[in-house]
Amino acid sequence: MTAGRILVTLGLIVAVGMVSACGRKGDLDTPYDAAVQAQKDAAKAGQPATATPQKPVEDKPFILDPLL
Repeated sequence: MTAGRILVTLGLIVAVGMVSACGRKGDLDTPYDAAVQAQKDAAKAGQPATATPQKPVEDKPFILDPLL
């Protein structure tokens, strides 16, 4: 390998490492939680509130769930 290829490879590895570290750490928000947070943010900013989000339906277990 030439020195140029090694530097390009190392540069790509560093770039991928930096990009993969982006984002916030923590649990993912469900659509319901995001809608509730959006309402709270709109109320703080004095903007009109969106429609009230509905609670998600309770998850019903299925007989094949343990296989997943």
